[in-house]
Amino acid sequence: MAKIQFHHFDGSTDILEVPAGTSLMRAAVSNGVDGIVGECGGQAMCATCHVLVHDEYLALLPPISEDEDEMLDCTATERDPNRSRLGCQIEAGGLLDKIAVDLPESQV
Repeated sequence: MAKIQFHHFDGSTDILEVPAGTSLMRAAVSNGVDGIVGECGGQAMCATCHVLVHDEYLALLPPISEDEDEMLDCTATERDPNRSRLGCQIEAGGLLDKIAVDLPESQV
């Protein structure tokens, strides 16, 4: 199991334990976490699962793809050049047995 912390804009936090291989977007949507929409179902085509990864986990992430990079230019809340990623493109587990992300004020 992997542990994901979703830190909301209002200061609250949701903490989930999910099976390895679960994307952050899927974990949030499946568990009713407010602030993640996931309109495209994980295809990196909508930017409604925008997250801001805490600094200590950035080096553990896979490289950003061209598709993800392009979609991050379409986020409702301004993109952070270092921390912004799409939750559908990050899988918990393995080296990411825990991860913490901030959720932007808005996804749409």
